[in-house]
Amino acid sequence: MQMVDLKNQYLRIKDEIDNAIKEVTDSCKFINGPQVREFAEDLAAYTGAKYVIPVANGTDALQISLMALGLKPGDEVIVPSFTYIASAEVIALLNLVPVMVDVNYDSFNTTAENFERAITRKTKAFIPVHLFGQSCDMGKIMELAREYKIPVIEDNAQSLGAECLTDSGRKHTGTIGTMGCTSFFPSKNLGCMGDGGAIMTNDYTLAERVRIIASHGQTVKYYHDIVGCNSRLDTLQAAILKVKLKYLDQYAQARQKAAAIYDKGLAGVKGITLPKRMPFSTHVFNQYTLKVHDGKRNGLKDFLNRNGIPSMIYYPRPLQRQQAFRGIVRTGEMLDVSEQLCQEVLSLPMHTELDESTQNFIIEKVREYAEQQ
Repeated sequence: MQMVDLKNQYLRIKDEIDNAIKEVTDSCKFINGPQVREFAEDLAAYTGAKYVIPVANGTDALQISLMALGLKPGDEVIVPSFTYIASAEVIALLNLVPVMVDVNYDSFNTTAENFERAITRKTKAFIPVHLFGQSCDMGKIMELAREYKIPVIEDNAQSLGAECLTDSGRKHTGTIGTMGCTSFFPSKNLGCMGDGGAIMTNDYTLAERVRIIASHGQTVKYYHDIVGCNSRLDTLQAAILKVKLKYLDQYAQARQKAAAIYDKGLAGVKGITLPKRMPFSTHVFNQYTLKVHDGKRNGLKDFLNRNGIPSMIYYPRPLQRQQAFRGIVRTGEMLDVSEQLCQEVLSLPMHTELDESTQNFIIEKVREYAEQQ
């Protein structure tokens, strides 16, 4: 049993993937081949973003987006404390100040209210993270951003394909803020066979600046207007993603079906809270994350492991307590929810190939553990 079954997902579309790879190897256009542009166009059409710029990975997408805003050392960027380190790591790398705020206990995501409490005259950007497959309340966050004239970079690495209800209708996550960033790490809902990422925006000027930054700061080869970096999606990965994008909605539906089976089978289990769906967002379940109460989380994890069931803790320590950020982070408030979640969260296997018999076994063992307590 695996947390994510990539092999069987590949085998379902093996011929298409293999043909796409062969097309690239036959052409030997491994860098900036036509498939990179074609995939960017396809992803733009799927999400509704005007511009999509593929890059090397999701962390690069975040860093380049911040670089494109032209922030200065000492400027503050507000980010949730309960998330993967990349969301805050890029802030520190650019000599900016990560300002960490708490999240909502039900959704795992931060809120406009949390952002607002942390705003100072030095605040130059918000990074809302759409965690585990569900959107932040982007309608309220964008309302706040417009009021304070603060740009918003959506971290959409875990929620590509989700939609959020805003004042202007349903929109894909990653297309609502100033820029949106995503990752194509293999375990993501849209994953390649290596590293990959992309930046989305509806702003032409920002899109062009992102392209320049990601290409060594050059508009013409060997003529460098600004200091940039080297970040690109290689052609093989673009070709693979171009195929898999056609199945992204099917993948989301498979994950949603699996989540519904977990919900039904685990309903009423003592000491466990199931994932909550927020009314303003769809959920594409990059993870299916329980909250296990009363200090029983690690015990459940160990029990599942002894029964051959993998599980993961996303995340065991909030960002403000990571050694890497010691002395360089500001916290805008008490981060009690993040601290509590780090002690309670446990993610069960979740992927497109989950079968009901496997899920029933997982459910049986979770229930067995709970009954023993």
